[in-house]
Amino acid sequence: MTHPVYARIDGPVILIGFGSIGRGTLPLIERHFDFDRSKLVIIEPNTALSDDIAKTGYRHVAEALTPANYRDVLGGLFEAGKGFVVNLSVDTSSLDLMRFCRENGVLYIDTVVEPWAGYYFGTDDNADRTNYALRQKVRDEKAANPGGTTAVSCSGANPGMVSWFVKEALLMLASDTGVTADPTDRVGWAQLMQKLGVKGVHIAERDTQVRTEPRQPGHFVNTWSVEGFIAEGFQPAELGWGTAEGWMPANAHSYDTGCQAAIWLEQPGAATRVRTWCPTPGPQFGFLVTHNEAISIADYYTVGAAHAPDFRPTCHYAYHPCDDAVLSLHEMFGSNQIQDVHYILDVNEIEPGGIDELGVLLYGHEKNALWYGSRLSNDETKGLAPDQNATGLQVTSAVLAGMVWALENPQAGIVETDEMDHKRCLEVQRPYLGPVEGHYTDWTPLTDRQTQFAEDLDEDNPWAFRNVLERLA
Repeated sequence: MTHPVYARIDGPVILIGFGSIGRGTLPLIERHFDFDRSKLVIIEPNTALSDDIAKTGYRHVAEALTPANYRDVLGGLFEAGKGFVVNLSVDTSSLDLMRFCRENGVLYIDTVVEPWAGYYFGTDDNADRTNYALRQKVRDEKAANPGGTTAVSCSGANPGMVSWFVKEALLMLASDTGVTADPTDRVGWAQLMQKLGVKGVHIAERDTQVRTEPRQPGHFVNTWSVEGFIAEGFQPAELGWGTAEGWMPANAHSYDTGCQAAIWLEQPGAATRVRTWCPTPGPQFGFLVTHNEAISIADYYTVGAAHAPDFRPTCHYAYHPCDDAVLSLHEMFGSNQIQDVHYILDVNEIEPGGIDELGVLLYGHEKNALWYGSRLSNDETKGLAPDQNATGLQVTSAVLAGMVWALENPQAGIVETDEMDHKRCLEVQRPYLGPVEGHYTDWTPLTDRQTQFAEDLDEDNPWAFRNVLERLA
């Protein structure tokens, strides 16, 4: 595998966070960019990682960024109009950091709209804890300060890569149904989705990576950030809300401000099950964990006014994590206690054959449903990049693609991945994704539905959220 050098980064490269994603992103930065290695700095407050950071040879700032110090800490590292901040941390405000970077002409990228520490568990109003609220603040900042230095918001696997997959899936569906498709802007893409009859999108994922040793009680085991998964898992279940829906859950709340493209439920996402489909398992349950892309995709593909759209897709995450993570969630919610030990599976302790199958399931059209995505194995990951499992590489390679796009478009302002050139981004990322495939299926949420217990279903609209959400009434 060759490793093209895509661009030069002038000035400091500031990597915030050295967890599983930070460790995996660093070798990709080293491979694909020309930069002054004396100016790369890793900001990581967890001193347990100090030895690992020391082995990299880069400067380590062992200090947590806070509302009180981030301008001083970052400002002391900045060179005006130069450099790149790569924010892969938790408990740091994405909005505040990107605003400060843009004030100083420094490029910025993150994988999630992250708040300051305490937000997820210290905010009483559930509406304020939603990704809708977090995202809307970034969109308001974009509207108030258009243009300027590029800040890429939410460029990981999901959110991020999956938005590029949606466009590829739409082009595949158009080709396979004889529809001419050459969209060049947001309006064109939204009209194409409407024309193809797509009712909605599941971000449908199945992680089959298995640890060689069994999970121990009191351990939360995952293939990526445990802290990040727990935080989003305790946020309200949240989804983009489409025009094809004729029913809404009794505990759902909508919005009358902002893009108005989503609803949220009065229940945690990691305790909310939905029916979905992936190529390897076929039908499966996933967790309706809130993610930025559920809102951004629904918003991006809206046709008409926000408050009364002519068309909008339903969109949500439907996530089946690795089996150890499922057991960890079950234990955590059952005991009402977050485990003391947090463990991320290392690439070398995963059984052969495990994959992370992450894609987008476009449904409701004339061919029923199309899953399009990456089917990356842990075994293949070992030969592609160091210091990460399959789940991590799908994220870090999207960070790489977003960085390349930002360097090639340095004055694009604040952008989400839906707004970027998906072909260029996937051109950069695809060598790290394993098989990228499209699969059609005849399955719907009503297929083989058991009838022993009465359910209030919408049999005229098989893909209705009423049929997707697990419920008894």
